[in-house]
Amino acid sequence: MKKIIPVEEGDYYLTPEGYRCFTEQYHLKRGYCCESGCRHCPYGFDKKTNSIKNYNN
Repeated sequence: MKKIIPVEEGDYYLTPEGYRCFTEQYHLKRGYCCESGCRHCPYGFDKKTNSIKNYNN
């Protein structure tokens, strides 16, 4: 079961279209990549290649 993360100020903003867009702050609090290609993904997931970029190389 996934842990429920309470949404706090700075965790998201509303796009001009009215969608909730989660920020890097929220993704880091959540603690894992959902592999959905999020706009502010701090984990480096690339939806086109379906992989997470390795920053250690």
